[in-house]
Amino acid sequence: MRTVIACMLIVVLGVAAFAQVSAGFRVVTSEAARRLAVREQPPLMPDVGLVDARSTGDSLRADLAADGRIALVDFIYTRCESVCRVLGNEFQQLQQAILEQGLQERVRLISISFDPTHDTPDALARYARQMQADPAVWRMATVADARELRRLLDAFGVVVVPDGMGGFVHNAAIHTLGADGRLTRIDDLGAIRSALRAAAARSGERAQ
Repeated sequence: MRTVIACMLIVVLGVAAFAQVSAGFRVVTSEAARRLAVREQPPLMPDVGLVDARSTGDSLRADLAADGRIALVDFIYTRCESVCRVLGNEFQQLQQAILEQGLQERVRLISISFDPTHDTPDALARYARQMQADPAVWRMATVADARELRRLLDAFGVVVVPDGMGGFVHNAAIHTLGADGRLTRIDDLGAIRSALRAAAARSGERAQ
């Protein structure tokens, strides 16, 4: 009898623990739990200083507030030929969709480099030309102070690891930011249509 009770107690504790880490059985992975938490309680992103391809400097939150549009944000480095290339192609498609759907007054794109040593304003400008980025829709930037990079990456949940060959291994996603500087949504690569629909819907709600 004691063995049965002990086994039942273990099962109950296990179920309770799983319920906690899975946000009440709604998600399974810690990343999925984080994304759910972001949607339910959008966190405020750090007010890190940025510098862009035109050598224009401001802080992330100041830029978002002054612009007023919903921003879809990714993290890249311009020398990358793997994941960043996929991200670049996705953002090219997003830019085209934004323009075709007439959403350029409501939604924009920001690519932030986590390689400020190499990705100077000139390098960002070259990358913008290579990607055929419309500066009115798609901004290229990096941190103005490299010491603030870790704080920014941690807030967005971006993991960057040197690959030992001068490049980086990193995860990738599309992050939706409101004009108030809060992270409201995280989408996987390939989910550009749903990310754009959600951003357009949210900008429409703000305009009402």
